[in-house]
Amino acid sequence: MTFPMADIAAFSLGAPFCHIFEQVTISAYVHLLAIFFGMSIYMTYETKTAHTIIKQVPIMLSGVKTGWWYNLQVPPLLSPESKLVCHIMQKFYFLTVNEKFMIVLFFQCFNKINAEFESQRVLTRIIKAVEEYEYIQEGDIMIGGVMTVHLNVFNFIFPWDNSTRLLCTDPIDENIRHLMNFRFAAEQTNKDPERLPNVTLGYHIYDSCGSALKAVRSVLQILSGTREPVPNYSCVGKRNIAGFIGDLTSETTVPIAQILTLYGYSQISYGATDPLLSDRVMFPYVFRTVQSDESHYFVMSKLLRHFGWTWVGVITSDDISGEREHQILAKYLSREGICIEFSLGINMNIYKNFQWKKDNKIIQESSTNVIILCGTVSMMFLQRVYYDPHIKGFPEKTFILSPNWGSMEAILYYAVEIFNCSLVLVPEYHYDLDTPEMRSFLEKSHPSNYPEDKLLEDIWMIYLDCLSEDQKKNDLYKYIYTYIDFHTCTGKERITDLDYFRGKHNSPQVHLAVDMMSRALHDMNMKLNKKSQEKRKMDIYMHQLHLYLKRIQYRSKLGQTFSFNENREYITKYSVYSNFMASPKLLIKNFLGEFSPWAPLDQQLNITSTSVPWNTKDNTIPRSQCSVSCFPGQRKMPIPRAQSCCYNCVPCAEGEISNTTDSVSCIRCPDMEWPNEKKSHCIGREEDFLSYTTFISIVISVALVLFLLITHLILGVFIKYQDTPIVRANNRSQSFLLLVSIKLSFLSVFLFLGRPVDITCMLRIITFGITFSIAVSSLLAKTIMVCVAFKATKPGSSWRKWVGVKLSNSVVLFCSSIQIIICMTWLAISPPFQELDLHTYPGTIIIQCNEGSAIGFYSVIGYMGLLAAVSFVLAFLARTLPDSFNEAKYITFSMLLFCSVWITMIPAYLSTKGKNTVCVEIFAILTSSAGLLFCIFLPKCYIIILRPDINIKSNLLYKD
Repeated sequence: MTFPMADIAAFSLGAPFCHIFEQVTISAYVHLLAIFFGMSIYMTYETKTAHTIIKQVPIMLSGVKTGWWYNLQVPPLLSPESKLVCHIMQKFYFLTVNEKFMIVLFFQCFNKINAEFESQRVLTRIIKAVEEYEYIQEGDIMIGGVMTVHLNVFNFIFPWDNSTRLLCTDPIDENIRHLMNFRFAAEQTNKDPERLPNVTLGYHIYDSCGSALKAVRSVLQILSGTREPVPNYSCVGKRNIAGFIGDLTSETTVPIAQILTLYGYSQISYGATDPLLSDRVMFPYVFRTVQSDESHYFVMSKLLRHFGWTWVGVITSDDISGEREHQILAKYLSREGICIEFSLGINMNIYKNFQWKKDNKIIQESSTNVIILCGTVSMMFLQRVYYDPHIKGFPEKTFILSPNWGSMEAILYYAVEIFNCSLVLVPEYHYDLDTPEMRSFLEKSHPSNYPEDKLLEDIWMIYLDCLSEDQKKNDLYKYIYTYIDFHTCTGKERITDLDYFRGKHNSPQVHLAVDMMSRALHDMNMKLNKKSQEKRKMDIYMHQLHLYLKRIQYRSKLGQTFSFNENREYITKYSVYSNFMASPKLLIKNFLGEFSPWAPLDQQLNITSTSVPWNTKDNTIPRSQCSVSCFPGQRKMPIPRAQSCCYNCVPCAEGEISNTTDSVSCIRCPDMEWPNEKKSHCIGREEDFLSYTTFISIVISVALVLFLLITHLILGVFIKYQDTPIVRANNRSQSFLLLVSIKLSFLSVFLFLGRPVDITCMLRIITFGITFSIAVSSLLAKTIMVCVAFKATKPGSSWRKWVGVKLSNSVVLFCSSIQIIICMTWLAISPPFQELDLHTYPGTIIIQCNEGSAIGFYSVIGYMGLLAAVSFVLAFLARTLPDSFNEAKYITFSMLLFCSVWITMIPAYLSTKGKNTVCVEIFAILTSSAGLLFCIFLPKCYIIILRPDINIKSNLLYKD
């Protein structure tokens, strides 16, 4: 198709721009073409004429070989010699530059598929069907029905006239129940005096046979009112079509919705789940008594997550529907952290033995135990499995059926080994059709009672194998259904002899659709005024009925309201069933639980029972995971280049826990807590301090009491013998002061025991530092007094004036005051405080004292060391002075012991933590204090108690 015009040539575009249109499907070209030509047509013709032509565009452009347009063979509208093209070209010069640009861009790229258009130029006709499966009941108001009974359709060379026709195959028993439910709902409406008074409701139904091609043909036949459809014309003058019911699948519902939307007819589908139908702009008149695939697979993902099935396989149909459902399913599985091990797109119409063997091998060798079956329902998949001698089911593989597959029980019997113990989601409605009224209706439904009813005649022939009184029809059906052994029936056969007419698991989705449409028609008719009565002969329901449909509401016995949502989907809850094939002809549905969309998010899925047969060796819930579950205390570690569901389990790091199975990450415990041994939860940390109840504390306490008793006994001895020469000779008051300070040093050890607090931390070192400084100062004063006394014994010595208690008291007071000043300064600037050490020992809180200021701490210790060093030097120098009771040598030894203890304490103090540090401090205090006690006072006690003979004044005199 070419356009040799200067304007088009001026706007001719190169190949790089055409990729814009190459990204869209051919059906998109059709819509674009309709838009562009619609604009030109309205500029060319009058409005009414243009509107008629526009409505014909989808039909005239149906030569595109894709989807439902395929096989609608008509000549292309846009031939160069077309009068319409000439009008368009005349108006082209009056368009704006942008309009010219868009039209030329489209035509330039549209030439690439021109050959496909031209190849479809055959005959202006629509392929006929071998058997139409048409069911009519006339009424004042008619409802059209396009419903699926047969699953498949094929192009077939009909030998009787050697013509190409459509042959419907694979009739499904339960689908015929949908037709009876349709008829029952219509009969109920006509019997109800309050529903559509003085008006009868009729119907015109066709079987689409699961084919988009035949579905479109059926819609055109209903609109035309003739066997041979005449697009855009109604050949029945007084027929009043109000709306349409159908279809079961999205593949057939979408194309008929596209046609009905052009005319403004309301449509209620009872099985289509394509989310595209929720588009209110594209399909403003479409309603559904089922929910879309978005809802189905959202619920399915929650079900898989509930059972912990995170590693699944997917089998879908190799078509647009299968691809769409797979994308939606993958989206929701990903949100729940579920991975897909394999995805198989199986061609449901063409049998390829090699490909099927390859697919079968993938399924058999897969590690997953759960397989999801979705996409277009087809018998081809089951026939492959059923007739393959090498396949005896898939051991320990549990199939999860989408609602589209699960709603057709008949298919389960074709592959019992595969579908045994499979799970299925079933929409649950607010009412059931297993009522006495329905059973009475079915009992009366017999060809003898309704000899003109073609639907009953077909049921008796196809499903009960009965011959008809019409010999031509017998010959035709024998030719179509070669597997049926037709015979003459006795007349005692009843429709209830068929399993699917016994009320078990009968979904009212078709009955609900018809009932809702009749209610909307009733509401609309009630609002028609007298002026509207004149318009009844016209199509008053077009573009209007949907306004009443969306307001329809039902109320259950429990008071719950049911209606269409904003997407015009009828919201229901889902029940989860397990299909147990007790025998090849007996299916038992075991209830597992339900999903309620109205419940809180964490309570929507409620599985009440798992005590059902499972497809495992030990009859337990199957496990389907890529990796073994990580127990609490472990986390997942991703495996490089593997899916997120495949991982290794590693223990949580130190200080972290995981309290759930398959935790992605670990949680760090609070500062005051630590993981238990299994790292599954946090517990309080063990507190580490030198408590009173530990063994070492008891030993220390016993030693302290012992030292205190000894100190107290020595003090008592000195008090008792305070007037003896040996006590008086060594400065009695200083001895008492020294004993008291040693006793206080012992008592200060109790401040180191027990749980440290701020006050005890401040008193520990300060109390010991001051008391021990007093003790060392006393020894220093004693040493000085020894030296002064020796100097004063010489005749005429000036040292005599220093002999007395004043000097010794002054030394003690001065030296102690310096230590007190150091301690007070330390407390004022940076006092010691309680500290919690959380890092030294894992899982342990070391409760200890922080010195606050290291300078202050070491100043106290250093000053004591300075006093001890001075005392040691002086005592060492005075140790040989000629005095019978000279204690300088004892002071020398005691100071040597004191300095040795505290010098070795410093590195031990720095290298230990917690209660060990406290033990080092206590050991240093006890050792140094006991050293002073024993070195200074034990020799004197020995003389006082055991050698009183030398405790006389004559021994104090110096002898040259």
